[in-house]
Amino acid sequence: MSTIFRLDSSIRTEGSVSRAVADTLEAAILEAEGGDTTVTRRDVGTQPLPGDVWATSAFAGFVPETEWTPEQRAAKAFAAELADEVVAADVLIIATPLYNFGVSAHLKLWIDTLISDPRFAPGTETVKGKPAFLVVARGGGYGEGTPRAGWDHATAYLRRILEDVWQLDLDVIETELTLAEVNPQMAELRDLAREQLAESHDAARAGGRSVTLKLRAAAA
Repeated sequence: MSTIFRLDSSIRTEGSVSRAVADTLEAAILEAEGGDTTVTRRDVGTQPLPGDVWATSAFAGFVPETEWTPEQRAAKAFAAELADEVVAADVLIIATPLYNFGVSAHLKLWIDTLISDPRFAPGTETVKGKPAFLVVARGGGYGEGTPRAGWDHATAYLRRILEDVWQLDLDVIETELTLAEVNPQMAELRDLAREQLAESHDAARAGGRSVTLKLRAAAA
């Protein structure tokens, strides 16, 4: 039996590309695993973490546990709950849009709070080698040669945390031009946007099938 941990950070539910591609990925894993898989969900886009939880948990790390205030004790317990969800999973799916050229504030708060748990501090190897997917959706085009090349300040940071700090075995599925269908100024890009979206769903299906081989090898 396998467990998927899925985190969504889009503030939209209807029309969210990051959610839709993650749905395809999740469905592919469930189908390939033959239904013997559970999914733990954390939706920080529609159910954000408490805004003060990271700072409270982080500062508690600088004083002895016997001196924690009730607020610090609650924050550390919450951080531990987040850590438990990730530790218990066999594969991770993290789905996020690019917001204002940077990381979703809700996702950043989740990362910071998780790092305040000792199991996920830099230098630890708690989830080293665990398969994970980062599903990214960007409203415009940010590739080389485009007017906004280099304006995506989120994806490189997320890769740094997931690949280098937590040492996950990471695959990234990226979709661009997701606003073409609703932005008249991007009308000429709609065909390209549809092609990219179709390719992302194909990549999600292929990734879902291939990760089951890793899960089975790990269980063997």
